[in-house]
Amino acid sequence: MHMKTITSVLVLALALTSCKDKAVETIETAAETTVESTAQTPSTQLPVMAFEKTTHDFGTIKEGEAQQTVFTFTNTGSAPLIITNATSSCGCTVPDYPKNTPIAPGDSGQLTVNFNGTGMNKVTKTIRVEANTASGFENIKIEAFIEANN
Repeated sequence: MHMKTITSVLVLALALTSCKDKAVETIETAAETTVESTAQTPSTQLPVMAFEKTTHDFGTIKEGEAQQTVFTFTNTGSAPLIITNATSSCGCTVPDYPKNTPIAPGDSGQLTVNFNGTGMNKVTKTIRVEANTASGFENIKIEAFIEANN
């Protein structure tokens, strides 16, 4: 009787160990398959806003001398780009942009920045461009050295 009990326990232990190993192998295989399929298929298609330049330097200007520059960008992503807002760090700088106008992948657009020339010495202004990109926004800058009017 004692031998029968030991044999039963050994058979049961072997069966449980065998099932456990098979379960672990199945889980590992499923995890590898999930990682492979995720790497092969992007989860979302997003636009990418690629600027020709992200900073424009007006150089030395006289105080109050209005300036304007154009930032050209291309949608290098795989979905339409939509700019929802563009704001400046100062009221002296006003961006003009194609608001809520879809820009197809491969197409380009322009963002015009008007600066009224206020300030003194070295000034830097940041324009935050909000769009449906991965980060949700892009920053561009203008710079100038402003001299006083004599």
